[in-house]
Amino acid sequence: MVNLMAQLLAIAAGGSVGAVMRFIVSTGIYSWLGRGFPYGTLVVNVIGSLLMGLLYELFLQRLSVSPEVRAVLLVGFLGAFTTFSTFSIETINLIEQGYVIKAIVNVLASVILCVLAAWVGLLIARQL
Repeated sequence: MVNLMAQLLAIAAGGSVGAVMRFIVSTGIYSWLGRGFPYGTLVVNVIGSLLMGLLYELFLQRLSVSPEVRAVLLVGFLGAFTTFSTFSIETINLIEQGYVIKAIVNVLASVILCVLAAWVGLLIARQL
């Protein structure tokens, strides 16, 4: 129970920093490149995916890192910075495990369903 609480607190701490960093980075990108395309989100998602791949490999395969440190950075920080990083690593894991069709379905379903869900949410909110 103590270990679970430590991990939850670590996730909360990392998440708060990740959320603030997402705002700072995306706002900076938008002020630099404008809002004609979702550059800020794209840059955050690409950076987050790069960091997820890098840290995932380092923490789980090469270094001895505590569960709390992994929780702070992988789940908390990157989870709040971008959920795209988790999606990316899960898709890569499917490919590396030989589940190429599942990986393709994951990519297509995630993009299509999430955009569709956001659109449906907008339609519902606009009716309230």
